[in-house]
Amino acid sequence: MNKRRSFITGIKSTTLSIKEKKFLNKYKPWGVILFSRNIRSIKQSKDLTYEIRKIFKDNNYPIMIDQEGGRVNRLRTFFNCDPFTSEFFGKLFKKNLKKFNTYYNVFINQTSYILKLIGININTVPVLDIRVKGASNIIGDRAFSENPKIISKIGDICIKKYHENNIGTVIKHIPGHGLAKVDSHKLTPLVKTKFSQLKKKDFSTFKNKKSLLAMTAHIIFKDIDPINTVTHSKKIIKLIRNDIKFKNLLITDDISMKGLKYSVKQNTLKAFNAGCNLVLHCNGNYKEMCIVAKNSPYLTKFIIKKTSQLYSFLR
Repeated sequence: MNKRRSFITGIKSTTLSIKEKKFLNKYKPWGVILFSRNIRSIKQSKDLTYEIRKIFKDNNYPIMIDQEGGRVNRLRTFFNCDPFTSEFFGKLFKKNLKKFNTYYNVFINQTSYILKLIGININTVPVLDIRVKGASNIIGDRAFSENPKIISKIGDICIKKYHENNIGTVIKHIPGHGLAKVDSHKLTPLVKTKFSQLKKKDFSTFKNKKSLLAMTAHIIFKDIDPINTVTHSKKIIKLIRNDIKFKNLLITDDISMKGLKYSVKQNTLKAFNAGCNLVLHCNGNYKEMCIVAKNSPYLTKFIIKKTSQLYSFLR
């Protein structure tokens, strides 16, 4: 693990190219993330994750995916869960707790079974952002509720159940994406809400969560740091550590998103400089992958320690 680097990479297609195999061998990213473009069938997906792990000779090597349910369903070719949005479960939680527990348990167990079947051991859930009227629909029904207490409670259940099923989790988008009025895939959201209000409401859903991973939001919170997005902000990452008290691995959202203002190289360096532990690069662009890899340091003792903790329940 000492020779691995502090980044997570996407790949281009449903199989590893010779170029990608050499890349993984040479730069040894901390993990790999898969998307719909990488998933065609159960057999093909199993073969792909097997090929990745064979390179690292590591049965627990981190392979992650965004499998939230609803519109964020990377396994759509063989797993239909479109009706089961986070919003659906949030409403059910409020209306009928007994029914929620039954439905949500089945949903997580089925998702976990399929993820493990195809060799994926980290799911980037739960979304702990608050649903806000008038905000960008990029979160929308991906949020459990408009009520932070409901979000926090379901978040705890989600993390616990995935961990029981030997699947790692990633809370996102820390410290909160709900107020963003534009999509950070395309533009940089600017939130003008006062820190006192953010702390009381939006940031509260992320407190005391037992996930070993959290993903940053590419958002500027003007009252805290008027210049830098969370991903590039020492001030906000310090706040995440000290106020929200998240003490585990902090990964960036995709650094190729247009919500970040700089080049891929600068986005990578600025994220590490601000205090992120792992940089996430998703689009599978080989040239960009190499830039990220060359500018990502080897794993620190802290990352190795936290990764070992993650491995303890992935087994």
